[in-house]
Amino acid sequence: MKRRAFWGLTALLVLVALLMPSASRASDHADPLNLTDPNANITGLFIFPKDDQYVLIFNMRKSLTNAKPYNLGAYEYVISIDLTTLVTFDSDEDRARYGGTIPIPDKLHPDVTIKVRLNDDTTLKSIDYTGLKNTDKIRTYSGVRDDPFIFPRFFKKNVISMVMSIPKNAFPDGQQDFILWGATYGNGKLSDRVGRSIRSQLPRFPLLNFYDPKDQVRELTKAKDFLDKVANFLDDKKEWWSQAIAGLLEFTFQFRKYDLAPDVMIFTTRFPPGYPNGRQLPDDVNAIQCRTGDCLLQELSFIEGGWPRATKNDKDFLPDFPYLAEPFPDSPERVRTDSIWPYVIPVIVVFAVLTWGLVEIVWRLIRWLWRTIKFKFRRKLAPA
Repeated sequence: MKRRAFWGLTALLVLVALLMPSASRASDHADPLNLTDPNANITGLFIFPKDDQYVLIFNMRKSLTNAKPYNLGAYEYVISIDLTTLVTFDSDEDRARYGGTIPIPDKLHPDVTIKVRLNDDTTLKSIDYTGLKNTDKIRTYSGVRDDPFIFPRFFKKNVISMVMSIPKNAFPDGQQDFILWGATYGNGKLSDRVGRSIRSQLPRFPLLNFYDPKDQVRELTKAKDFLDKVANFLDDKKEWWSQAIAGLLEFTFQFRKYDLAPDVMIFTTRFPPGYPNGRQLPDDVNAIQCRTGDCLLQELSFIEGGWPRATKNDKDFLPDFPYLAEPFPDSPERVRTDSIWPYVIPVIVVFAVLTWGLVEIVWRLIRWLWRTIKFKFRRKLAPA
């Protein structure tokens, strides 16, 4: 029975994986799904105030150690900022988890867009602003920097960073609330998205990558309804293994009641800055997010990093622009050369042979039974 449960669970996980969208994968750099286009992989979005400026940081390319140049010509990196859609702050739960509440998410839209292209040496090729004033006063930087994510897997690794120090007067007078999200495009095709940090790194959120923020709540609601029905169906059965699969679904893929919110980053000047009210470089986002229900990466940081858990970056940040720490020295990146297919193909072949053998046996049995019945029927009808 345990063996049957194992294979049943394996089949379910394979089915779930096959049903997941495969053209692109969820954003942010600890996501459990493989992103096949590393130069499009978003690793972090930050916004925080600094004197009379807002500092905006957009990072790409997880686990970077290779030396320049990189093949960046096909990519456009886009930050969108909504300045006018209503954000409320009455819910303590939403403030702790998302930084605020967006009552009408289907109204989300970009009032400001920042589009960046880089040369293969990571220097700035072009940057286009829409919806901002005094853009000539914006200070920019692009290049390789230390990965600021507080997570052992990415210590001593670099990222490609784009940093903008934007004067507060580039925005409308008195602007308090900002809603941000980022995306990357390869040859004009959407590759990756990011909103509030950590969220899209969780295995239940790959669909966020395929919809604009204004459409995400609708799609999350549909997916939650479907998975709730599947989990409830399995949990309602008497077999222990059916209930175990329901438990695995609940922990890994089933949506929570608090998930029905768009994947955006909320920042407001009404409250002190710091995740989830925007994000500052020293924010220990894993620990902060674990307080509100999602502890997967917090647990992984113990597993991979040991005790005591790291609570600060592996390098000190700079006090001034561009704020990110200097990069680690170049080194060869790990290249995975061992494929799973040599192990999978024999299993598929054996399964196919066994299936063919079973079908052949059943078919021959049916033919034998048919001939036997037919022979007996003819004998019965034959004249004495």
